[in-house]
Amino acid sequence: MDLRFSPAAEAFRAELRAWLVAHTPGGYGHGDAQHHASLDDEFEFHRAWQARLAADRWVGVHWPREYGGRGVGPEENYLLQEEMAQARAPEVINRIGVNLVGPSLMRHGTAAQRERWLSRILSCEDVWCQLFSEPGAGSDLTALTTRADADGDHFVVNGRKLWTSWAQYADYGILLARTDPAVKGARGISYLVIDMRAPGVEVRPLRQLTGSTEFNEVLLENVTVPRDDLIGELNGGWAIAQTTLAHERGTSPRQLVIHRMLLDSLLGLVRERGADQARRDQVAQCAIEVEIARLNNLRTLTRLVRGEKLGPESSFIKLYWSEMSQRMHDVVMEAHGPAGALWGGERAVADGRLVRSWLYYRAASIFAGSNEIQRNIIAQRTLGLPR
Repeated sequence: MDLRFSPAAEAFRAELRAWLVAHTPGGYGHGDAQHHASLDDEFEFHRAWQARLAADRWVGVHWPREYGGRGVGPEENYLLQEEMAQARAPEVINRIGVNLVGPSLMRHGTAAQRERWLSRILSCEDVWCQLFSEPGAGSDLTALTTRADADGDHFVVNGRKLWTSWAQYADYGILLARTDPAVKGARGISYLVIDMRAPGVEVRPLRQLTGSTEFNEVLLENVTVPRDDLIGELNGGWAIAQTTLAHERGTSPRQLVIHRMLLDSLLGLVRERGADQARRDQVAQCAIEVEIARLNNLRTLTRLVRGEKLGPESSFIKLYWSEMSQRMHDVVMEAHGPAGALWGGERAVADGRLVRSWLYYRAASIFAGSNEIQRNIIAQRTLGLPR
């Protein structure tokens, strides 16, 4: 495992840091600058920010240059996410397109499909969403019931998808649907691109515990999808979905930075107020877990740099950081006492961002594949245990 970045990657880091100092919106991530009048305003702010990043090729740096990237390797892509988080710069809003759709299309799409879609993703001209989970098939995607029935030169799609981030703003979605109802499980599933503005697509925002509505339910009623928008082979969508999910569950430098910040805030609180032995033990455990997360990331990044394929360890990365995040948030909330639960006001911690973060990470063990499923993958594919 490599513990240091290459000289080229460190030069990339220095250039990026200088750019972020010059261009990150003033005060972002600190107080009022993080608040928006509405979700529409928040989305448009982030869309404009991504377009600014893309103009100087700071989005999807690992993408080929012909599609707007820099053609650099996984080290630089990792550092891009880490440095943006460290600078508390706004996140890229089209993350589904950049991190999941793009790599999947590059590997499985036709030349015409790549030409049609890829060039507009990094600039955020086209926004993408992911239509995988369903009310009865979230943890077990192979149990999905959404149908895509062939009808001449197109498919007719009917079904219902859930937990679709930013669907109300999306131009396109990647869709898993059953194209052969005669078979069960992973067989008979196809991977399609769907126009989110097509007749029959209805998006219903879902209000979360945090008060936000970026998650959505999507209803699909007799939606026409051209055959040209089928990715890969008919009934071969499950293999493509594994490419998408591996990218979703890979290294998580932004999560690492977030939890370093949580740890720093916890250490500052303990220094200020003092702590008994039980609290000191909790803080020490948090520090150990953050370091383990860093080493897990570096181990996976080393595999990527060496050109090795990501296997079941991507499930371990997701499993580890999601449960670590919940434990750490619990410790920080407990250490702050009642003030930690305040949504706003003078005594609210970080203007209420702590309690919203705590609520958000309750879902960490569910999104990107529930942790029960990750444990099954590790048990079966790594340890060789029977089903």
